Amino acid sequence: MSYSALTPLEQALQSQRLAHTSQPYPSAASRRADLLKLKALVKENAEAIAQAISADYGHRSRHETKLAEVVPVMHGVDHALKHLKQWMKPQRRSIDWFNFFGAKNRVLPQPLGVVGVIVPWNFPINLSFLVLVDAFAAGNRAMVKMSENSRHLTRLLMELAPRYFSSEKLAFFEETGGVGVAFSQLKFDHLVFTGSSQTGRAVMAAAAQNLCPVTLELGGKSPVVVCNDFDVRVAAERIMFAKCFNAGQICTSVDHVYVPEKKVEKFVELCKEIVQKRFANLDSPDFTTIIDERAFQRLCDALLEAQTKGATLVPLLPGQPWDAVTRKIAPHIVLNVPHDCALHTREIFGPILPVIGYDELDAVIKSINAGPRPLAFYPFTHQAHTTDKLIKRVMSGGVGVNDALFHAAQHSMPFGGVGESGMGHYHGYEGFVTFSKLRPVFYQARVSGMRMMWPPYRQLADKYLKFLLK
Repeated sequence: MSYSALTPLEQALQSQRLAHTSQPYPSAASRRADLLKLKALVKENAEAIAQAISADYGHRSRHETKLAEVVPVMHGVDHALKHLKQWMKPQRRSIDWFNFFGAKNRVLPQPLGVVGVIVPWNFPINLSFLVLVDAFAAGNRAMVKMSENSRHLTRLLMELAPRYFSSEKLAFFEETGGVGVAFSQLKFDHLVFTGSSQTGRAVMAAAAQNLCPVTLELGGKSPVVVCNDFDVRVAAERIMFAKCFNAGQICTSVDHVYVPEKKVEKFVELCKEIVQKRFANLDSPDFTTIIDERAFQRLCDALLEAQTKGATLVPLLPGQPWDAVTRKIAPHIVLNVPHDCALHTREIFGPILPVIGYDELDAVIKSINAGPRPLAFYPFTHQAHTTDKLIKRVMSGGVGVNDALFHAAQHSMPFGGVGESGMGHYHGYEGFVTFSKLRPVFYQARVSGMRMMWPPYRQLADKYLKFLLK
């Protein structure tokens, strides 16, 4: 097929693949330059990025954008630059046999080639550029498909990126209808998808047609367990920060919280007090809107369904509980959530927090393990044996002890899901490995130990086998 007959996506992939073929192993200096350009793109255009994301949301706090999008990318680049030389070094491995003849084993981290990245709308810079940091550190090229809910940001990035990178290194694509499906069907060397489990299944199925390896970052109902020894006020402060940040539209956000039955009432009172100190009312410029009408309506319907089935709704701000014009929903606590309602059965992804009272910790563990494995798990306790018990008995993608969200911001640790919350990981060294082929290279010695084993087999081979098998 001629180049002109290819779609724009196929042309971009072919162009990047040819460029990779001509430079399959970029030098450390080249990779450092790419990482610094990533950092410059974000840092030099931070205000424009914040404005574009706010326009996509309807309103999003510029402080939240800078804290959760700009700063992590800059720190991620700094971390990669600090460790890049060490990451790139061929790894020495022991020789299992023939060592006395001088053979050597090495593992060479080699770039895969072209990485595809499918980005969600909730943290579009964070969830694209942190992947790019790892991919570029590993020496790859990348194509990025943005969300249909990120129109303003996508067009800004499509305008900015060519000022820093050639299209053979980095290209952004807008969702114009059908682009996402076509993108996931491209023969990338690795594909990263962040989004819903339903779409993740479709992406994985499409990638499977090309035997393209995938990293899926999905989500799930991430629980908090407040143990009896932990200060309930401190727990409320930290949990409500996580739940209100970006209006709860975070894949690692607190989904629901287990609180000792005798402390539920106090916990609810504290949450109301804390939220009203942080946000005067629903119009606060620090409180972010729900991304679109469909998501807004889904959350409102979920609240009303739970109430109809017997749950108690506790709005944490005075005035109307939600505003259809601004698409803002006041933070809510929901008590006595029925098991057959949406708030219990699906990821909430909004500023709504079911609070569940408990008497026995083992019952909580059993309840969590009865559902799909979450992306994050947040135990709150100062008792080491309780922490150990909860971490070992509850499986999740990641764990944050005595706080929420911050485990995902650690560049020295891998980030990723498990089971229905995803597969694979990135961030830091593990991200470098994800986007590298760890190629085993065996260097034979000048004299091969296998000469003892060449046919016709003689007494020497028998003696050597006896030595190996003893």
